[in-house]
Formats: sequence, C-alpha cells, structure tokens
Amino acid sequence: MVRGKTEMRRIENATSRQVAFSKRRNGLLKKAFELSVLCDAQVSLIIFSPRGKLYEFSSSSTIYLTNELNSHPPSMQETIERYQRHAKELKANNPPIAMEQNMEQLKHETATMMKKIEQLETSKRKLLGEGLGTCTMEELQQIEQQLDRSVTSIRARKVRTYGQILYLDNYLQNILVCFVFY
Repeated sequence: MVRGKTEMRRIENATSRQVAFSKRRNGLLKKAFELSVLCDAQVSLIIFSPRGKLYEFSSSSTIYLTNELNSHPPSMQETIERYQRHAKELKANNPPIAMEQNMEQLKHETATMMKKIEQLETSKRKLLGEGLGTCTMEELQQIEQQLDRSVTSIRARKVRTYGQILYLDNYLQNILVCFVFY
C-alpha cells in the first residue's frame, strides 16, 4: 500500500491531532532507541505534548513520562550538561569573525552559482535561436556545431528506435503467421 504525501500543516481535528502526536512520538522514541543501540551513540530526546506532558528518552535509561522538569533520568542530565559544555566550546572556538568569513564564503559561492545559471540560460536561449544578434561569427559557428552534434545524436537515436520498432513488428508478424498455421 502506498501512502500519499502528508501536507505539513496543523491537524485541525483534536482527536486526529492527538492520535498523530502519539503515533509520531512513539516512532520518534523508537528511532532514538534504534540509533543509540545500532550506532552506540549517546542519544537524548525531550518531547513536550500539546497538553504539557514531558516525554523523554536517554540512551542509557528507559522512556519516562513526567510532569516535573527536574526529575530527569540520570543520563538525561548528563547529556544536557554535555550539550551545554559543547555549546560553550563552540562559542569560544568560533568567534563572530569565523562566522562572518563563512557568510562571505557562502555569498561568494552564491554569486558564482548565479553567474553559472545565467550563463547556462544564455546558452540555452542561443541554442533555441534567441538572442543571436550580439554573437560573433566564431560563437555562431560553435552554436551551429553544437546543434549539428545534437541533430546527429537525435537522428541516431531515431534510427535505433525505428529499427527496434521494425524488429518488433516483424517478430509479431511471425508470431501471427505461426498462430494462423496452427
């Protein structure tokens, strides 16, 4: 059975929304458990239900349902502390200058990609016969050669396809002849 693509928007029916939350929560908890077991990873997961219930999973504990924020399973608190230490280290090791350099690199890559897209669009328009007025004789000859190669490739494919059709037609006629004689 094939499932349709689920539209990502809030489920309006409260009962359906609760059922979906419960099923997806259980699936997420199962995936967290599988990740911790299969990959020997330290995994912690915190989920708050729409009604404020806290569900949490930590790879070296069981699944907890609690209403108190300070009653974490033992390894959950350790994982939170580890996360906080890691976040502090990242901030200390990646000052804003590094982030600015990364942003500049991303802007440069974006500009390069935009230029490449523009070049490809221009090339496509020229192959379609548009915007040829500014082309030099050499560019026109290159376009003509490219079109000749394309036409040759298309004709070769057409001949192969036509040959396959003739072969299948002949094969079907032979089957019909055999069928008629028997």
